[in-house]
Amino acid sequence: MSAETKQDGRSVPVEARCVRLQAKADTPASLAPVIARRPLSRTENQVLIELKAAAVNPSDVKAATGLMAYAVFPRTPGRDYAGVVIDGPTVAIGREVFGSSGDLGVRRDGTHATHLAVEADAVVDKPGSISWEEAAGIGVPFVTAIEGFRRAGMPQSGETVLVMGVNGKVGQAAVQIASWHGARVIGVVRKNEPYEGHANSSVEVIDASATDVAARVREITEGKGADIVFNTVGDPYFQAAHKSLAVRGRQILIAAIKPVVEFNILEFYRGQHTYVGIDTLGLVVCCDGRRAAGTWSRFCQRTSQAVSDQTSCDLSARGSQGRISGSRRLLARPRDPAAVAATGACSHSRLRGEVWVRRLSAKQVSRSSATSPDASPRDSRGELPSA
Repeated sequence: MSAETKQDGRSVPVEARCVRLQAKADTPASLAPVIARRPLSRTENQVLIELKAAAVNPSDVKAATGLMAYAVFPRTPGRDYAGVVIDGPTVAIGREVFGSSGDLGVRRDGTHATHLAVEADAVVDKPGSISWEEAAGIGVPFVTAIEGFRRAGMPQSGETVLVMGVNGKVGQAAVQIASWHGARVIGVVRKNEPYEGHANSSVEVIDASATDVAARVREITEGKGADIVFNTVGDPYFQAAHKSLAVRGRQILIAAIKPVVEFNILEFYRGQHTYVGIDTLGLVVCCDGRRAAGTWSRFCQRTSQAVSDQTSCDLSARGSQGRISGSRRLLARPRDPAAVAATGACSHSRLRGEVWVRRLSAKQVSRSSATSPDASPRDSRGELPSA
């Protein structure tokens, strides 16, 4: 249902159709989402958006099964979105926007619905060069990746970036950003498979099941090692990442299966290494209200500007075998909304009065669990950092 906009500053209520999670489920298989109609209107500092697309992230399922202790019930899941502003300040109405948040769909109602009320400071103009689905898939993976690089130092031409879990959502985002900045990119996978995302240059892939990762990295970098290791998986790759680092190298960590690892302090300080931890929940915890919204907005804005200004930074599915921005493209036909219960990798939902999701096979869920930080059980705080 679309709303008729008013110009007198009063909010315009709509009846939104939403996916609702009534209570925590013990397992993904036992999730029981329902479709409900709920009245929705914006507050003074919000805009009301008619959603055109929304992403389905693995963390949506994990929050629904108790792996994020701060998740509330009942609620509408979903963290990323794209759509059209239909109510808010006069200058905002009609804007095509996209966005994301650390608490949307976890601590408050999210994006798996026909409409969304969100802080006006949190939305970013959608570049005309990308589709609704592509815009909706930017938020969680790209916010995580770009914050990691912002903290560790943005990759530069002549540097080598090693991405552990390269076929996961954040891994693919890291590849796109690093290769756009001119860095050489090496990816690590858990079995024999090619890189499946987009890049602005070739990506050499190391099969961790058949190769000593650190030895291979040293070999192809002529003994130097990687300037940046983006470890999207955590402890399973921690030692390989540590031993792959160049002098003054930086390792970015965003998730863990087991929170405790063996740590060689001598090698750490003699290598002059830097470890950077990224927790996108912290972008919300350290802020409140407009400040939190603005923090997320700035990260999305960086990606938006890259799409608009840099033709080399192609976030489309070109050359990515059906993947968009490190995510799976939704088949263009309606699906049962209850299929979200089985989702284990990122899909997209186009919202035109209906909520669509795609059911992924058990094999796809298993594969995603090994390559994506979102698919690992939790990080040290229980958060699947933004992903």
